[in-house]
Amino acid sequence: MRFKDKVAIITGSARGIGKETARRLAAEGASVVICDINFDMARETAKEIESSFKTKVSSVQTDVKKTGDIHELMESTMRDFGHIDILVNNAGIMYPTKIEDVSEEEWNEVLGVNLGGVFFCSQAVSPFMKERRQGKIINIASVAGKIGGVAAGAHYSVSKAGVICLTKMFAKVLAPFCITVNAIAPGPVDTAMAQLFSPQQREDLIKMCPLGRLADTGDIAEAALFLLSDAAKHITGEILDVNGGMFMD
Repeated sequence: MRFKDKVAIITGSARGIGKETARRLAAEGASVVICDINFDMARETAKEIESSFKTKVSSVQTDVKKTGDIHELMESTMRDFGHIDILVNNAGIMYPTKIEDVSEEEWNEVLGVNLGGVFFCSQAVSPFMKERRQGKIINIASVAGKIGGVAAGAHYSVSKAGVICLTKMFAKVLAPFCITVNAIAPGPVDTAMAQLFSPQQREDLIKMCPLGRLADTGDIAEAALFLLSDAAKHITGEILDVNGGMFMD
């Protein structure tokens, strides 16, 4: 039980990568906080995980574009659990909009969730982790942030490049407090988000992957659990590629 007595917040965890990461953390003893803008789905996910793994699970409605929601998330977690050991910044949105069609509203929404959410959640959790001189933060970036996107919109790609930069910045600032900050840069993952791609785009993405398939949520969750475990206690500022060989650096 690698995460016994640990408390983990996972944003955007009502489904997809976030849900699978929460499930696997709970299976290894962690108490988890399911936070999502869709509260009904978050509550159902929390019930499912709590029932499956007999660990304490809470659900919180959180819009990571709103700092008020973020601070309430941290305070409610402290009230319910007493400490915070892990933050997984997973919440994200993607629109495959062409550059010439991106509106100001859509640009601000994507940057607000994907980049602002990572910054302000990390900022908000830092004092609680610094006080105990321990903690681990994982940010879900994307291969799009390294190569400028494949089928994703420019705003998505830019936001994920920003996540990569923020990961390194927070890693440097928090290292003196024994807090590690790392990121995972997945290639395309077979989630609801991938349904935004056309069948031809999906086929093209699979062809670009030397391993010949899209990632599943477990591929990303297992990478997250490694970086959150003691096996990675001397790793910080790392951007771990999980893309089946689509991009290598």
